Amino acid sequence: MTIGEIYSLILAISGAAAAGVIGSFALMKRTVIAGDVMSHIAIPGLGLAVIWSINPLVGGGATLLLGSMLIWHLEKKTTLSTEAAIGVIFASSVALGALLIGSNEELIDALFGGFGSISAPEFAFGIAASVAVIVAIWMLKDKLIIGLFSPELASATKINVGLLNLWFLLLFSLTILSGLRFLGALLAGALIIVPASAARQLTHSLGAFIFTSALLSVLSVVFGFLISRAYNLDLGPTVVVVAAGFFALSLLKKKV
Repeated sequence: MTIGEIYSLILAISGAAAAGVIGSFALMKRTVIAGDVMSHIAIPGLGLAVIWSINPLVGGGATLLLGSMLIWHLEKKTTLSTEAAIGVIFASSVALGALLIGSNEELIDALFGGFGSISAPEFAFGIAASVAVIVAIWMLKDKLIIGLFSPELASATKINVGLLNLWFLLLFSLTILSGLRFLGALLAGALIIVPASAARQLTHSLGAFIFTSALLSVLSVVFGFLISRAYNLDLGPTVVVVAAGFFALSLLKKKV
């Protein structure tokens, strides 16, 4: 394994930890499926980035940021739920992305992920993004829980639920962006959805739930990496299949 691949693996593991943490809260908010949908919002940006010969992650990050702001605005200004607002942006993004996608190999890598050498700025950004997501969620966890389970208490304690939802959407998008490098736009959301769902089956307390979700996400990346190298498979799909395997095993545990 080269030094570049080691850095890529470290980056993938840090992104997986962030995905596990954000996924646990997304599952509690019943918006976990948004992980898959939100990742598709990056597709138009990836297409434009390839057309304009810039880093695909820059384009994907721009459309994820724009999509998050639009979803938040729709949720505030209309009677649409978060899920419906995400659905509107999702449909528009996929349609626009379909117009931009060609057979360019770089775009295929951006859609399905890849593994190899990365630049120093990419590594620094990925690590910083993952750490920022974990730290921010830890700092906001009490407010998120209050806003989720008792909107009345949140209002009484002067918690700005609307602003809190915006922060969560932005952290959600940042998590997806950190996973685009190795999973691609089509699979990044799966690392938010699947480990968190497995962890929910296995745990009974909030702390254990968050920790187990992050652990299963990291293990999915580690085992996915080892299997993909051993059998010459694509990393992204292998990671998702391993995560699905953990979920299948979690179903064997009887809930008390």
